[in-house]
Order: sequence, then C-alpha cells, then structure tokens
Amino acid sequence: MEPVIIVGSGLAGYTIAREIRKHDKLTQIIMITQDNGDFYSKPMLSNAFAQKKTAEQLVTSPAKVMVEQINLTLLAEAQLKAIDTDKHEVDTSLGRYRYSKLILALGADVVRLPFGGDAAEQILSVNDLGDYAHFRSKVAQAKRVVVIGAGLIGCEFANDLLMAGIKSTVVDPMSYPLTALLPETAGLAVKNALQAAGVEWKFGTTVQAVDHRENGFRVTLANGEYLDADLVLSAVGLRPRTALASAAGVHVKRGIVVDEFGETSAKDVYALGDCAEYEAGLLPYVLPIMTAARAMAQTLVGTATPIVFSPMPVSIKTPAHPISVQPVKAGVAGSWEVAVSEEAGLKLLFTDEAGHLHGFVLTGARVTERSAVVKLLV
Repeated sequence: MEPVIIVGSGLAGYTIAREIRKHDKLTQIIMITQDNGDFYSKPMLSNAFAQKKTAEQLVTSPAKVMVEQINLTLLAEAQLKAIDTDKHEVDTSLGRYRYSKLILALGADVVRLPFGGDAAEQILSVNDLGDYAHFRSKVAQAKRVVVIGAGLIGCEFANDLLMAGIKSTVVDPMSYPLTALLPETAGLAVKNALQAAGVEWKFGTTVQAVDHRENGFRVTLANGEYLDADLVLSAVGLRPRTALASAAGVHVKRGIVVDEFGETSAKDVYALGDCAEYEAGLLPYVLPIMTAARAMAQTLVGTATPIVFSPMPVSIKTPAHPISVQPVKAGVAGSWEVAVSEEAGLKLLFTDEAGHLHGFVLTGARVTERSAVVKLLV
C-alpha cells in the first residue's frame, strides 16, 4: 500500500498523524514540512515574550522525538512544488512521492498590506517560531511599539507587550477591538480595560506609511497623525495557503473546501487546520483541529466518520481583561442581550426568538462561567 502523506508539521499535521496511529500501526506515514519539524504551540507565540520565553523554550517536542513517538518518516526543510491528483503523487524539492491518501495541513500565511515609506519592509509579523525569534530579538530593546490590527492576535500582542513593560499603540480602521468576534458592548469593555492598563488605541484610521526616523520609525496614519516607534508589528490576519491546491484543480474558496469527512473535491486528498474551509467556514482554532482530526483519522482507516463540531468557545489571551466567546453560526437569527454588566466583567447571550442560546461572550471575571454557559447552548 502506498503511504499516507501529510504536508505540514504544525498542530494539524502532527495531530492527524497521532490519530491515524491509534488505529493503524503499520501504514507508512510520510510528513513533508518546510521547517525542521520541531513541535511547538503556535498560540503561545502571542503571549510568550512577557514570560521571557525564547523560541527554543517554546519547542515542546523536538522533531526526533515526534518521529519516534508516532513512527513516521519526516522530510524536513522540503518544499511542496505540485500535486498530481490523477497520479496520486506530490512533487517536492526532495523528489516525487506517491500517496494512498494526502492530507494538506498547510496552515496560513500572514496578510501583508502594501504600506508606503522607506521602512515598510521592516514591519514585522509573527506566524511561526522563526518569526518569533526575530521579533524577540528586535523588541527586546524597544520601548514603543505600534501594532497594526486590533483583532485577536493584535490584542494578545498588545497585552503581552504591556506586561513586559513596553508601551503599545494599536491602530485599526474599526471603532473597537475584536469586531470579527465580539458585539460592540463587549468590544468596548475590552477596549476600556486594556486602555486603563496602558494600551493606547487609534481607531477609525489606518497606517499609510512607515519611515526611518533617527533610531526608530515614524508611522504615518491616514488621519494625518504621526506615531514614533521603535518597532512596528503587523497583525492584520491570516490567509489560508491554497495556491498549490488550486493549481492542482482542487476546489478553493477562502480556504481549501472540504466536505463533512474532511475530503476535498479531489479523491483521497484531505485538508485540515488553518487551510481548510468547512461548511461553517474557516475555523483557525485549536479545538476544531482536534475535533476534525479525530473524525478524519477514522475515515482514513476505513470507517467513514463525519466531522461534527460541538460548541467550541474561543479563549482570547488578554490577562488585563480575559475573553471567552462562542461565535454565532452564520445565518442564525436572533439578538445579543446583556445578562450581566459590571466593572469586573460582562456576560452577553445571543438567543433566537424562541429563547434558545446560540452564542455568548464572557469577559473579565465572568470567564469562569464558561463551562456552565456552554451546557445551555442548543
């Protein structure tokens, strides 16, 4: 039998490899990765600096250990060049390999906006361990950082820098942080809490240019303001890696489209993690990856098992004002109601006309109620 090939050594890649091995001890698993294959927790990248963690300390299991534990063949520092779905082959920088099943755990790239200025190329982004090591070396001597983007990653970095004693100014075109996840009431509570802790916000505007200035940078905003900084960090979002799948004729929208079993439009080709697009959309979080991997592994070894996502609240690592949110599925009619509003935290519930609970937001001290509220979801 031809091997199962997994492309990507992040959480998705290693999790599906582990799950397959629970059911199948013999089939060869080949993992192709563009890095060295060390395993680390990617969510830690946005809150590790204040803990004084080095990139090396974030590695929880070196590649050698993962290879031995799972019993797989690792092709490290290899580039996937093309996929031939008819021949069931992948072309890599290390040669061509046939597969029985192919799992694309490609991840996502940071979105890079076109900024003006003579220092635009020096704007940093953090998307992997190498990026974090570079960021850490640059930010160690900084006192002022401009963060572009007030989404989940931008807010987590702003809070982490604050805890490390570094002043951050967050620039975003919206009117409050985390607009993709939170209703305005909750977003404003987060804004006020982080502002009271020391984060500065610049809402309703965008960064136009970043230029060199003495020993740092001058950031020009669309509203005419200038910000001086020692470092500029972009956190405006991620874009699923879909180019190779698209070139192979696989159906792609924002991500690589998969069915209820995780299979793409190409037979025997599956997608998992940040690159995969489910009926519910993109789910770039830890719990969906774990859930999908467990079901997908059963399918891969011969027992067709649909992927069913139970409620999976998202935790946002902002210690100045913690957040737990269960996003509402697209198309669900209803409204947000404030159940509890106090300085220590908020509880917001999204219910339909019949009073059924479809989503919630807990902030501050209220995040301790997460388990109890999850049980009330339909």
